[in-house]
Amino acid sequence: MTVRTESSAQGSLVIHSARIVSGGSAVDDGWVRIEHGIVAARGTGSGWAPADAVVDAREAAGDGAILTPGFVDIHGHGGAGAAFDDGVEAIRTARAMHRAHGTTRAVVSLITATLDELAERVGMIADLMQTDQDLLGSHLEGPFLDPGHMGAHDPELLRAPAAADVQRLLDAGRGTVRQVTVAPELDGGLEAIRLVVAAGAAAAVGHTDADDDMMRAAFDAGATILTHAFNAMRPVHHRNPGPVLTAAHDERVTLEAIADNIHLHPRVIKLVFDEAPGRVALVTDAMAAAGSADGDYLLGSLHVTVLDGVARVDSGSIAGSTLTQDVALRRAIEAGVPLTDAVLALTRTPARAIGVADELGELEPGRLADAVLLTSDLDVAAVWTGAPLRR
Repeated sequence: MTVRTESSAQGSLVIHSARIVSGGSAVDDGWVRIEHGIVAARGTGSGWAPADAVVDAREAAGDGAILTPGFVDIHGHGGAGAAFDDGVEAIRTARAMHRAHGTTRAVVSLITATLDELAERVGMIADLMQTDQDLLGSHLEGPFLDPGHMGAHDPELLRAPAAADVQRLLDAGRGTVRQVTVAPELDGGLEAIRLVVAAGAAAAVGHTDADDDMMRAAFDAGATILTHAFNAMRPVHHRNPGPVLTAAHDERVTLEAIADNIHLHPRVIKLVFDEAPGRVALVTDAMAAAGSADGDYLLGSLHVTVLDGVARVDSGSIAGSTLTQDVALRRAIEAGVPLTDAVLALTRTPARAIGVADELGELEPGRLADAVLLTSDLDVAAVWTGAPLRR
Protein backbone atom coordinates (compact mmCIF):
# COMPACT_ATOMS: atom_id res chain seq x y z
CA MET A 1 0.00 0.00 0.00
CA THR A 2 1.27 3.46 -0.93
CA VAL A 3 1.07 5.81 2.05
CA ARG A 4 -0.31 9.30 1.49
CA THR A 5 1.61 11.91 3.48
CA GLU A 6 -0.02 15.31 3.17
CA SER A 7 -0.47 18.61 4.93
CA SER A 8 -3.91 19.38 6.32
CA ALA A 9 -3.08 23.07 6.64
CA GLN A 10 -4.74 24.24 3.41
CA GLY A 11 -8.50 24.73 3.17
CA SER A 12 -10.98 22.31 4.73
CA LEU A 13 -10.85 18.53 4.98
CA VAL A 14 -13.31 15.93 6.28
CA ILE A 15 -12.27 12.37 7.07
CA HIS A 16 -15.32 10.18 7.75
CA SER A 17 -16.50 6.60 8.32
CA ALA A 18 -13.55 5.70 10.58
CA ARG A 19 -13.20 4.25 14.02
CA ILE A 20 -11.65 7.23 15.81
CA VAL A 21 -9.20 6.29 18.57
CA SER A 22 -8.06 9.31 20.55
CA GLY A 23 -7.57 10.38 24.15
CA GLY A 24 -7.95 6.88 25.54
CA SER A 25 -11.33 6.10 23.95
CA ALA A 26 -12.72 4.81 20.66
CA VAL A 27 -15.78 5.90 18.66
CA ASP A 28 -17.15 4.01 15.65
CA ASP A 29 -18.36 5.61 12.40
CA GLY A 30 -16.65 8.86 13.32
CA TRP A 31 -15.68 11.91 11.35
CA VAL A 32 -13.26 14.78 11.86
CA ARG A 33 -13.43 18.19 10.21
CA ILE A 34 -10.17 20.09 9.73
CA GLU A 35 -9.88 23.77 8.85
CA HIS A 36 -6.46 25.11 7.84
CA GLY A 37 -4.59 22.49 9.82
CA ILE A 38 -6.67 22.74 13.00
CA VAL A 39 -9.32 20.27 14.15
CA ALA A 40 -12.60 22.18 13.87
CA ALA A 41 -15.20 19.57 14.81
CA ARG A 42 -15.85 15.88 15.46
CA GLY A 43 -18.91 13.73 15.25
CA THR A 44 -20.42 10.42 14.19
CA GLY A 45 -22.57 9.27 11.31
CA SER A 46 -23.36 11.45 8.31
CA GLY A 47 -23.70 14.83 10.02
CA TRP A 48 -20.60 16.35 8.49
CA ALA A 49 -20.80 19.37 6.18
CA PRO A 50 -19.15 19.53 2.72
CA ALA A 51 -15.46 20.45 2.60
CA ASP A 52 -12.77 21.25 0.04
CA ALA A 53 -11.55 17.67 0.35
CA VAL A 54 -13.43 14.63 1.64
CA VAL A 55 -11.81 11.29 2.51
CA ASP A 56 -13.94 8.18 3.01
CA ALA A 57 -11.81 6.15 5.41
CA ARG A 58 -13.33 2.88 4.21
CA GLU A 59 -12.37 3.60 0.61
CA ALA A 60 -8.86 4.70 1.60
CA ALA A 61 -8.07 2.00 4.18
CA GLY A 62 -10.75 -0.67 3.91
CA ASP A 63 -13.41 -1.87 6.30
CA GLY A 64 -12.51 -1.31 9.93
CA ALA A 65 -10.36 1.74 9.13
CA ILE A 66 -8.97 3.49 12.19
CA LEU A 67 -8.17 7.19 12.55
CA THR A 68 -5.79 8.32 15.30
CA PRO A 69 -3.91 11.48 16.18
CA GLY A 70 -0.47 11.79 14.62
CA PHE A 71 2.21 9.84 16.45
CA VAL A 72 4.75 11.77 18.53
CA ASP A 73 8.25 10.30 18.98
CA ILE A 74 10.20 11.93 21.79
CA HIS A 75 13.26 9.68 21.41
CA GLY A 76 14.77 8.73 18.05
CA HIS A 77 18.15 9.16 16.37
CA GLY A 78 17.48 8.69 12.65
CA GLY A 79 16.30 6.39 9.89
CA ALA A 80 16.38 5.67 6.16
CA GLY A 81 20.16 5.39 6.37
CA ALA A 82 20.54 8.87 7.91
CA ALA A 83 21.51 9.90 11.45
CA PHE A 84 20.07 13.00 13.09
CA ASP A 85 23.61 13.97 14.17
CA ASP A 86 24.65 14.45 10.54
CA GLY A 87 22.90 17.70 9.69
CA VAL A 88 19.87 19.21 8.03
CA GLU A 89 19.45 16.88 5.05
CA ALA A 90 20.00 13.79 7.19
CA ILE A 91 17.29 14.95 9.59
CA ARG A 92 14.89 15.58 6.72
CA THR A 93 15.64 12.20 5.13
CA ALA A 94 15.01 10.31 8.35
CA ARG A 95 11.93 12.31 9.21
CA ALA A 96 10.35 11.66 5.80
CA MET A 97 10.64 7.92 6.39
CA HIS A 98 9.23 8.07 9.92
CA ARG A 99 6.41 10.38 8.78
CA ALA A 100 5.29 7.72 6.31
CA HIS A 101 5.01 5.38 9.30
CA GLY A 102 2.71 7.76 11.19
CA THR A 103 5.15 9.91 13.17
CA THR A 104 3.95 13.41 12.35
CA ARG A 105 6.12 15.18 14.95
CA ALA A 106 9.40 14.20 16.58
CA VAL A 107 12.08 15.32 18.96
CA VAL A 108 15.54 15.05 17.42
CA SER A 109 17.65 12.93 19.78
CA LEU A 110 21.41 13.48 19.73
CA ILE A 111 23.96 10.86 20.74
CA THR A 112 26.91 11.69 23.01
CA ALA A 113 29.52 13.92 21.35
CA THR A 114 31.86 16.70 22.44
CA LEU A 115 30.31 19.77 24.04
CA ASP A 116 31.30 21.85 21.01
CA GLU A 117 29.59 19.42 18.64
CA LEU A 118 26.45 19.19 20.75
CA ALA A 119 26.21 22.98 21.09
CA GLU A 120 26.50 23.32 17.33
CA ARG A 121 23.88 20.62 16.70
CA VAL A 122 21.23 21.96 19.06
CA GLY A 123 21.74 25.39 17.52
CA MET A 124 21.29 23.92 14.05
CA ILE A 125 18.08 22.19 15.15
CA ALA A 126 16.80 25.48 16.59
CA ASP A 127 17.38 27.08 13.17
CA LEU A 128 15.75 24.20 11.32
CA MET A 129 12.62 24.42 13.44
CA GLN A 130 11.90 27.78 11.81
CA THR A 131 11.15 26.00 8.54
CA ASP A 132 10.43 22.34 9.40
CA GLN A 133 7.23 22.31 11.44
CA ASP A 134 7.39 18.60 12.25
CA LEU A 135 10.38 19.08 14.57
CA LEU A 136 9.60 19.54 18.27
CA GLY A 137 13.13 20.33 19.45
CA SER A 138 16.19 18.39 20.52
CA HIS A 139 16.92 15.70 23.08
CA LEU A 140 20.39 15.42 24.57
CA GLU A 141 20.72 11.77 25.48
CA GLY A 142 24.35 12.35 26.46
CA PRO A 143 26.98 13.10 27.60
CA PHE A 144 25.84 13.16 31.25
CA LEU A 145 25.53 9.38 31.61
CA ASP A 146 26.91 6.66 33.88
CA PRO A 147 29.87 4.89 32.20
CA GLY A 148 28.71 1.61 33.72
CA HIS A 149 25.42 1.86 31.80
CA MET A 150 26.66 3.67 28.72
CA GLY A 151 25.00 1.39 26.14
CA ALA A 152 25.92 2.68 22.67
CA HIS A 153 27.60 5.89 23.85
CA ASP A 154 31.32 6.60 23.51
CA PRO A 155 32.84 6.20 27.01
CA GLU A 156 35.60 8.66 26.18
CA LEU A 157 33.05 11.43 25.77
CA LEU A 158 30.92 10.84 28.86
CA ARG A 159 31.22 13.41 31.65
CA ALA A 160 29.66 14.54 34.89
CA PRO A 161 27.06 17.30 34.40
CA ALA A 162 28.90 20.41 35.49
CA ALA A 163 26.39 23.24 35.76
CA ALA A 164 28.25 25.45 33.28
CA ASP A 165 28.27 22.68 30.66
CA VAL A 166 24.58 21.96 31.07
CA GLN A 167 23.71 25.63 30.84
CA ARG A 168 25.89 26.08 27.77
CA LEU A 169 23.94 23.41 25.88
CA LEU A 170 20.59 24.75 27.00
CA ASP A 171 21.58 28.25 25.90
CA ALA A 172 22.83 26.97 22.54
CA GLY A 173 19.38 25.51 21.87
CA ARG A 174 17.74 28.92 22.39
CA GLY A 175 14.72 27.42 24.13
CA THR A 176 14.34 24.43 21.80
CA VAL A 177 16.02 21.73 23.91
CA ARG A 178 12.99 19.64 24.89
CA GLN A 179 14.62 16.87 26.91
CA VAL A 180 17.96 16.10 28.58
CA THR A 181 18.83 12.64 29.91
CA VAL A 182 20.93 12.66 33.09
CA ALA A 183 22.30 9.98 35.40
CA PRO A 184 21.37 11.71 38.68
CA GLU A 185 23.95 9.90 40.81
CA LEU A 186 26.81 11.65 39.01
CA ASP A 187 28.43 14.68 40.64
CA GLY A 188 26.13 17.60 39.93
CA GLY A 189 23.34 15.35 38.68
CA LEU A 190 20.51 16.71 40.80
CA GLU A 191 21.55 20.30 40.15
CA ALA A 192 21.63 19.53 36.42
CA ILE A 193 18.04 18.29 36.61
CA ARG A 194 17.01 21.53 38.29
CA LEU A 195 18.76 23.57 35.57
CA VAL A 196 17.03 21.64 32.80
CA VAL A 197 13.61 22.09 34.37
CA ALA A 198 14.25 25.78 35.04
CA ALA A 199 14.98 26.19 31.32
CA GLY A 200 11.55 24.79 30.46
CA ALA A 201 12.79 21.41 29.23
CA ALA A 202 11.97 17.95 30.52
CA ALA A 203 14.64 16.27 32.61
CA ALA A 204 14.89 12.53 32.04
CA VAL A 205 16.69 9.89 34.08
CA GLY A 206 18.55 7.24 32.10
CA HIS A 207 21.80 5.36 31.53
CA THR A 208 22.00 5.25 35.29
CA ASP A 209 23.00 3.17 38.30
CA ALA A 210 20.66 5.14 40.57
CA ASP A 211 18.96 3.24 43.38
CA ASP A 212 15.50 3.88 44.78
CA ASP A 213 16.60 6.73 47.05
CA MET A 214 18.47 8.52 44.27
CA MET A 215 15.58 8.06 41.86
CA ARG A 216 13.19 9.60 44.35
CA ALA A 217 15.59 12.51 44.79
CA ALA A 218 15.77 12.96 41.01
CA PHE A 219 12.00 13.04 40.65
CA ASP A 220 11.69 15.44 43.57
CA ALA A 221 14.28 17.65 41.82
CA GLY A 222 11.97 17.79 38.79
CA ALA A 223 12.80 14.84 36.51
CA THR A 224 9.63 13.59 34.82
CA ILE A 225 10.78 11.03 32.21
CA LEU A 226 12.49 7.64 32.46
CA THR A 227 14.61 7.13 29.34
CA HIS A 228 13.88 3.74 27.67
CA ALA A 229 12.66 1.88 30.75
CA PHE A 230 14.65 -1.24 31.71
CA ASN A 231 17.43 -0.50 29.21
CA ALA A 232 20.80 0.89 30.37
CA MET A 233 19.88 1.07 34.04
CA ARG A 234 20.05 -0.85 37.30
CA PRO A 235 17.69 -3.84 37.08
CA VAL A 236 14.70 -4.59 39.26
CA HIS A 237 15.65 -6.40 42.49
CA HIS A 238 13.37 -7.52 45.29
CA ARG A 239 15.37 -5.59 47.89
CA ASN A 240 16.26 -2.63 45.65
CA PRO A 241 13.47 -1.78 43.21
CA GLY A 242 15.68 0.34 40.98
CA PRO A 243 14.65 3.00 38.45
CA VAL A 244 11.75 1.24 36.72
CA LEU A 245 9.62 0.42 39.75
CA THR A 246 10.39 3.75 41.40
CA ALA A 247 9.29 5.57 38.23
CA ALA A 248 6.22 3.37 37.77
CA HIS A 249 4.97 4.26 41.24
CA ASP A 250 5.49 8.01 40.82
CA GLU A 251 2.50 9.63 39.11
CA ARG A 252 4.70 12.51 37.95
CA VAL A 253 6.80 10.32 35.67
CA THR A 254 6.41 9.14 32.06
CA LEU A 255 8.17 5.89 31.16
CA GLU A 256 9.61 5.54 27.66
CA ALA A 257 9.29 2.03 26.22
CA ILE A 258 10.87 0.57 23.08
CA ALA A 259 8.28 -1.98 21.95
CA ASP A 260 10.30 -3.90 19.38
CA ASN A 261 10.41 -7.30 21.17
CA ILE A 262 14.21 -6.85 21.33
CA HIS A 263 14.71 -4.14 23.92
CA LEU A 264 11.68 -5.45 25.83
CA HIS A 265 10.09 -8.88 25.87
CA PRO A 266 6.36 -8.77 25.04
CA ARG A 267 5.45 -9.65 28.63
CA VAL A 268 7.57 -6.76 29.83
CA ILE A 269 5.89 -4.41 27.35
CA LYS A 270 2.54 -5.37 28.88
CA LEU A 271 3.99 -5.07 32.39
CA VAL A 272 5.06 -1.46 31.81
CA PHE A 273 1.55 -0.53 30.68
CA ASP A 274 0.00 -2.35 33.64
CA GLU A 275 2.31 -0.72 36.19
CA ALA A 276 2.11 2.83 34.80
CA PRO A 277 -1.31 3.23 33.14
CA GLY A 278 -1.53 6.39 31.05
CA ARG A 279 2.15 7.16 31.59
CA VAL A 280 3.89 5.07 28.92
CA ALA A 281 5.40 6.77 25.86
CA LEU A 282 6.19 4.37 23.02
CA VAL A 283 9.43 5.63 21.48
CA THR A 284 11.55 4.23 18.67
CA ASP A 285 15.10 5.06 19.79
CA ALA A 286 15.62 4.44 16.08
CA MET A 287 19.07 4.76 14.58
CA ALA A 288 19.97 5.25 10.92
CA ALA A 289 19.17 1.66 9.94
CA ALA A 290 15.46 2.06 10.69
CA GLY A 291 13.62 1.72 7.40
CA SER A 292 16.86 0.64 5.75
CA ALA A 293 18.91 -2.50 5.20
CA ASP A 294 21.12 -4.59 7.46
CA GLY A 295 24.79 -3.65 7.36
CA ASP A 296 27.37 -1.33 8.90
CA TYR A 297 26.46 2.07 10.31
CA LEU A 298 27.78 4.74 12.66
CA LEU A 299 26.00 5.86 15.84
CA GLY A 300 27.87 8.94 16.90
CA SER A 301 31.51 7.84 16.86
CA LEU A 302 30.76 4.12 17.32
CA HIS A 303 30.58 1.41 14.66
CA VAL A 304 27.25 -0.42 14.56
CA THR A 305 26.42 -3.71 12.87
CA VAL A 306 22.78 -4.38 12.01
CA LEU A 307 21.88 -8.04 11.52
CA ASP A 308 18.30 -9.25 11.13
CA GLY A 309 17.13 -5.78 12.16
CA VAL A 310 19.05 -5.80 15.46
CA ALA A 311 21.66 -3.05 15.88
CA ARG A 312 24.71 -3.63 18.08
CA VAL A 313 27.98 -1.83 18.72
CA ASP A 314 31.19 -3.85 18.62
CA SER A 315 31.02 -4.49 22.38
CA GLY A 316 27.72 -6.31 21.85
CA SER A 317 25.44 -3.68 23.41
CA ILE A 318 22.19 -2.91 21.61
CA ALA A 319 22.64 0.32 19.65
CA GLY A 320 19.21 1.85 19.41
CA SER A 321 16.58 0.18 17.25
CA THR A 322 15.33 -0.19 13.70
CA LEU A 323 11.78 0.45 14.90
CA THR A 324 9.04 2.69 13.51
CA GLN A 325 6.08 3.76 15.60
CA ASP A 326 3.48 1.87 13.57
CA VAL A 327 5.40 -1.32 14.30
CA ALA A 328 5.58 -0.33 17.99
CA LEU A 329 1.79 -0.04 17.93
CA ARG A 330 1.42 -3.53 16.50
CA ARG A 331 3.93 -5.01 18.95
CA ALA A 332 2.11 -3.44 21.90
CA ILE A 333 -1.22 -4.85 20.69
CA GLU A 334 0.35 -8.28 20.20
CA ALA A 335 1.63 -8.08 23.80
CA GLY A 336 -1.94 -7.63 25.05
CA VAL A 337 -2.14 -3.85 25.40
CA PRO A 338 -5.61 -2.49 24.49
CA LEU A 339 -5.71 -0.44 21.29
CA THR A 340 -6.85 2.70 23.10
CA ASP A 341 -3.95 2.48 25.56
CA ALA A 342 -1.38 1.78 22.86
CA VAL A 343 -2.54 4.75 20.77
CA LEU A 344 -2.45 6.96 23.85
CA ALA A 345 1.20 5.93 24.33
CA LEU A 346 2.00 7.15 20.80
CA THR A 347 0.07 10.40 20.99
CA ARG A 348 -1.15 12.26 24.07
CA THR A 349 1.27 10.75 26.58
CA PRO A 350 4.51 11.65 24.76
CA ALA A 351 3.07 15.06 23.86
CA ARG A 352 2.31 15.67 27.53
CA ALA A 353 5.76 14.49 28.59
CA ILE A 354 7.42 17.33 26.67
CA GLY A 355 4.78 19.97 27.33
CA VAL A 356 2.89 20.14 24.03
CA ALA A 357 -0.30 18.24 24.89
CA ASP A 358 -2.38 21.41 24.61
CA GLU A 359 -1.65 21.37 20.86
CA LEU A 360 -0.88 17.77 19.90
CA GLY A 361 -1.90 14.23 20.75
CA GLU A 362 -5.70 14.28 20.43
CA LEU A 363 -8.23 14.70 17.64
CA GLU A 364 -10.22 17.36 19.46
CA PRO A 365 -11.36 20.82 18.35
CA GLY A 366 -8.58 23.37 18.68
CA ARG A 367 -5.74 20.83 18.43
CA LEU A 368 -3.32 20.75 15.51
CA ALA A 369 -4.75 18.42 12.88
CA ASP A 370 -2.13 15.68 12.78
CA ALA A 371 -3.84 12.40 11.91
CA VAL A 372 -2.99 8.85 10.90
CA LEU A 373 -5.36 6.58 8.96
CA LEU A 374 -4.76 2.88 9.62
CA THR A 375 -6.17 -0.30 8.17
CA SER A 376 -7.84 -2.79 10.48
CA ASP A 377 -4.47 -4.60 10.55
CA LEU A 378 -2.82 -1.37 11.79
CA ASP A 379 -0.92 -0.65 8.60
CA VAL A 380 -0.56 3.07 7.78
CA ALA A 381 -2.67 4.16 4.79
CA ALA A 382 -2.47 7.95 5.05
CA VAL A 383 -0.84 10.63 7.22
CA TRP A 384 -1.76 14.27 7.61
CA THR A 385 0.34 16.94 9.35
CA GLY A 386 -1.54 19.99 10.60
CA ALA A 387 -0.65 23.57 11.30
CA PRO A 388 2.73 24.58 12.76
CA LEU A 389 3.23 24.35 16.49
CA ARG A 390 2.54 27.68 18.17
CA ARG A 391 6.02 28.58 19.40
